[in-house]
Amino acid sequence: MPNLARAALLIIDVQKAIDAQYHAEAGPRNNPEAEQSIARLLALWRGEGRPIIHVRHDSRFAGSAYRPGQDGNDFKPEVAPLPGETIIPKQTNSAFIGTDLESHLRARGVDTLLITGVSTNNSVEATVRMAGNLGFQTFLVADACFTFARRDFHGRLRTADEVHSMSLANLDGEYCTVVSTASVLASIA
Repeated sequence: MPNLARAALLIIDVQKAIDAQYHAEAGPRNNPEAEQSIARLLALWRGEGRPIIHVRHDSRFAGSAYRPGQDGNDFKPEVAPLPGETIIPKQTNSAFIGTDLESHLRARGVDTLLITGVSTNNSVEATVRMAGNLGFQTFLVADACFTFARRDFHGRLRTADEVHSMSLANLDGEYCTVVSTASVLASIA
């Protein structure tokens, strides 16, 4: 693992809405321990006073569990921000579109991101791609994100692990380096 001394921890869309049943219509999620992995990283970042950014999806769609004004918009308790931690609200899949995330990072001299959250093939993948394209050294923590089963373009059902693995394969080596929670914790300990 490279030096993560200047890395910001980015936690994407880990809100109660992700537990809404419609996300699992094609099948269950993978990485059932993802929230615990994120919580472990969050505890380490907090303990060392490292930069933490919570991304909150504020959906504009009436049927979305992520829409503001309902419980689903709230962060999951195990990874909820503490007072003073940065919250970046977004309305698209990428945390960089229509937000001040990039300027926030640049103003603080952050050039490295450690990314976690949901869903791997949606907001996580979109954010990782943009982070890499914007020149940030980006690390995606594979076991600190998850997704759901879904049908591919030809209608074949793909498990959540298959969808997750394909997203990781799409990103690793081009937009980011895929790592594990254990490797991150070991590199900082």
